Amino acid sequence: MKSIKNHLSLVIALVSILFSLQVFTIIDRSISAYKENLSSNYSLVIVSKNKLIEKDILNSDKLFSTIRELSSDDVIKRLNSGISKKNIKLLKLSLPRFYKLKLSHYPTPSDVEKLTKNLLKNKSIMKVENFSNNHDTTYKLLVLFKNVIATFSISIFIVTSLLIFKELRIWQFNHNERMNIMGLFGAPVWLRSAVLFRLAIVDALISSVIIFLLFSYLSVSSWLLTQFSYIGIKIVIFDQLGDFSILLGAAVLLSTILSALTVLGHKEEV
Repeated sequence: MKSIKNHLSLVIALVSILFSLQVFTIIDRSISAYKENLSSNYSLVIVSKNKLIEKDILNSDKLFSTIRELSSDDVIKRLNSGISKKNIKLLKLSLPRFYKLKLSHYPTPSDVEKLTKNLLKNKSIMKVENFSNNHDTTYKLLVLFKNVIATFSISIFIVTSLLIFKELRIWQFNHNERMNIMGLFGAPVWLRSAVLFRLAIVDALISSVIIFLLFSYLSVSSWLLTQFSYIGIKIVIFDQLGDFSILLGAAVLLSTILSALTVLGHKEEV
């Protein structure tokens, strides 16, 4: 019964760590996908006195993706409130040129500021509308959300690692007499602690399989896929080969390190 309890405690602790790690991975992928989605809708508007050489603008910074001149008719339609055809023709002649500049990926606030300054160095460009207020708010919210999830995951990792270490120490204490007897017969430390390492690795394998089954189910869950579709993104929730390999490796490595620390901290009775 004690053996089952020890296994259960370690498995639950490891499952908690692996679950938080995979959730952080999903959140990170979601934020990256959402930023890509935002980048396709986000653009700068350039107001220029003269016609710009589009190729030169695109080559001026690797962040620039496409540039398109906006039709003066579209601009006038928005302003048109009973303006006569004669005045519309005069307005067309006096209007500056407008360009819509798209970026290759969603920029940081510092990127936006830098791009705006570089564009304004062009003497033909009168103004660059970068919608910085809305952009900065959205970007800061994304960063804040990611940092909160990261802090939460780290907290779970620390607390559960201490719990695993404590459980291993309890197991070691319960088998202290057997280990000391093996020591009297000249058994090396690694042999005396072989059962401890086996316990940790077996529990790491069990917890990894539980996480594999859980996220394999969630990856095809219609409810979860619908939630992602609501915000207009599509991501890989769980890569059965790549993600599972990372989670399995993390579980085995963590269990082995904590077991080694437990063995190194063990003081034999004389």
